[in-house]
Amino acid sequence: MRRIYILLLLILACCPMMLHAENETSYLSLIGIRQGGVVKQGRTVELKMSVDLSKAKIRTQHTVALTPVLMSADSSREIAFPPIVIDGKTRHKVYLRAQRLESVEFPPFHNDSAQVIIRHSSKEQHYDYAATVPYERWMLDGRVEIREEVHGCVNCDKGKAERPLWAGILPAYVPDYKLDSIAPEPEPVKVRAETRTARLQFRQDSYNILPGFKNNRAELGTVSNSIELVKKNTDVKIIGIYITGYASPEGSMAHNMTLSENRAKALADYIRRHDAISPDMLHVDWKGEDWEGFVRALGDFPNLLKRDEVYEIIERYPDERDFCELQLQKLVPPTIYHRLLTEIYPALRRNEYRIEYNVRNFNLEEARRMVDERPDLLSLSEMYKVAGSYGKGTPEYDKVMATAVRYFPASPAALNENAVNAISREEYAAAVELLEKSEVTAKSAELLTTLGVAYAGAGQYDKAEDAFRRAAEAGSETARHNLEEVRQVIDQL
Repeated sequence: MRRIYILLLLILACCPMMLHAENETSYLSLIGIRQGGVVKQGRTVELKMSVDLSKAKIRTQHTVALTPVLMSADSSREIAFPPIVIDGKTRHKVYLRAQRLESVEFPPFHNDSAQVIIRHSSKEQHYDYAATVPYERWMLDGRVEIREEVHGCVNCDKGKAERPLWAGILPAYVPDYKLDSIAPEPEPVKVRAETRTARLQFRQDSYNILPGFKNNRAELGTVSNSIELVKKNTDVKIIGIYITGYASPEGSMAHNMTLSENRAKALADYIRRHDAISPDMLHVDWKGEDWEGFVRALGDFPNLLKRDEVYEIIERYPDERDFCELQLQKLVPPTIYHRLLTEIYPALRRNEYRIEYNVRNFNLEEARRMVDERPDLLSLSEMYKVAGSYGKGTPEYDKVMATAVRYFPASPAALNENAVNAISREEYAAAVELLEKSEVTAKSAELLTTLGVAYAGAGQYDKAEDAFRRAAEAGSETARHNLEEVRQVIDQL
């Protein structure tokens, strides 16, 4: 009796060890994985490896399933390749019998996607594995591990294990985009201009300037003051005053052309006499009826009755303006034309005058001061010198360059420099906005290249590819390089 009791204790003591062993059964440490790797082939990912079974003595009743798993760098996503199924001798016979007899259930993992092989005990044995899965961007910089499951008969041991294979697979392509620099456009002689409008009041069909008539004294005072301010500025010298006369549409075109001519000449004569401007610096032009200004002014009257019809009449008779004006007069109710006559037409009767002057060059100290006081008098080169004196990347540099593009909005150099500055700060959207809204960009291979880099930084790779392509077609080698770079990135999307 005592001997039976001792035997029972031994059996109970062994049971936990047997259960523990059931969970620990593994051949993974004895299986060699070599000459392997993961490559991207178009829109698929291919895994290849050589599996060495030479040291693995797999029990005859066991099936060992080895499943390669590709995992994202942060382990949040994964995808399994088809497993390699290694059968012991007896287990493989069960599999073969199941293939022949539909009534017999397949062993675990023995499905159509599995690569089933039989382990030949005590012999060197290698198996070359290759499989693919669909490519997804999350796989970049991922890792591969192999997971083992051991299965057998009802009373046979079982187990699971895993082992890392490769890390940093499918490294994300890091593009090396290049940017072009554009030198500021030279301006040997700085010519600047101020354009203003004089709305003088004349008696009907008259072109004599009467200073005391209506608001003329104030208007004439503004003209003289504008000229005097330029004359007093020792940094500039007036080289010409250009006066253009305009008339409103009522009356005939011929009459209004003459009227706009005489009124422009009257203002030029007043400036010559009152402001002591040499006659050879006064240049007079006249345009007659200002229909373009009429159309613009209509935009300020959204509540004008039948405004769309007014637009339509103006568009219908571009070469018959007298007839056009007649059709406007016939609009019903008559209050429509009355509003045109009293609220819109008066603003069209005017003289525009442009004061042109040369500006002297400034030294660095003067230019630094002028950036804040009169940036309009600086050349782009002078602004570049001021910015460079502060050092690229400083807030002062960025401030001066922002001023440069504000005063030279059509300058490829200023546009490019500000866009490049934004890109250096990773403000890609700001660079895109600056270059997209400029008509100059489409005409410059350098600006298209910079726009492409900004698009790429913002993740708009299709637009970046298009910008680089257009710049490359225009002859930019930098764009050709960037085009290849962005295509490498697109291939990994």
